Amino acid sequence: MESNIVTDLPWYSIQWFFPDTFNYFEWENPLVLYALFLIPIVFLIRILFLRFGSQKLPVAMLKGGLKNTVWSWLRFIPDLIFALLFAILIIAIARPQKSNEKVEQWTEGIDIMLVVDISQSMQIEDFKPNRLESAKETASNFIAGRFQDRIGLVIFSGDAYSLSPLTTDYELLNNYIEGINFDLIENRGTAIGSALAVATNRMRESESKSKVIILLSDGDNTAGNIDPIMAAKLARSYDIKIYTIAIGKEGKVPFGKDFFGRPRMVENTMDETTLREIASIGEGNFFRVSNNEALAEVFSQIDQLEKAEIKETRYTDTTDYYTNYLYWAVCFLLLWVMLKSSFLVNVLHD
Repeated sequence: MESNIVTDLPWYSIQWFFPDTFNYFEWENPLVLYALFLIPIVFLIRILFLRFGSQKLPVAMLKGGLKNTVWSWLRFIPDLIFALLFAILIIAIARPQKSNEKVEQWTEGIDIMLVVDISQSMQIEDFKPNRLESAKETASNFIAGRFQDRIGLVIFSGDAYSLSPLTTDYELLNNYIEGINFDLIENRGTAIGSALAVATNRMRESESKSKVIILLSDGDNTAGNIDPIMAAKLARSYDIKIYTIAIGKEGKVPFGKDFFGRPRMVENTMDETTLREIASIGEGNFFRVSNNEALAEVFSQIDQLEKAEIKETRYTDTTDYYTNYLYWAVCFLLLWVMLKSSFLVNVLHD
């Protein structure tokens, strides 16, 4: 039986005695219910006593005049009602109830700015299907694991743009991530310093106790008018921690197709020095990844390192239903008193 059905029942409804209703209840004193097994035993003893144990006046009657009729059993009705009265009282004492627990979770939250490189070299296919698509998928998975953190998004190539401000609307954020492509920024190059500056500008007025930039790039700073080291120091002055991720393999890597449709191999190099120094200034960590699995593992590590403590408050709302059975018990008590004092019962008993 659904909770709203039980809640809406009037006290005089017979449904209070249906098995589905009892299955719905929780019992504060469940051991009391075992007393119900004693009632039929006592009732049976009572019948046997009235039948064979009570004193009878010797009356001279013919043997054929001693007959048991259905009417003679009516004298046991008050005892049956009294037994039902005690059964209902036992149910009331067991205290049927239902508790609904509500849990409220909250956290002070962390402000996280994802800074993603979308330069042409992110099309290299040493990651599947390429570096950028792998980064997008990993970023989406990272967002899915957060709780009440504000997350923003900055993209950069030859220039840097804020694609999304800090927000807890993760569905909207994932839509922005899905829409990232290489045509969003016309200028070519890798403006790491500019990207850090844009991310810092988005976070500098934040009052969060923890502010984090996650910078993902596969190249050196080749564009923009802001030095990456200076940008990192500026970010740190606003208490922003910086994690840097260098993505890509060294040596020959697949990049597009040749005339015959075969993977075209190009030489790839990376200078990790700048990214390492940025992470050091930002008091974060530097990571180097060379495949999809390693990238996912790095984001998993950052996810664990930057977890805010989730606090929760539990509210228990308990509804008691024993009063409904007490009303029924009073009704049976009044009925029993009326029957015991009626002349009909006395006649049947005699």
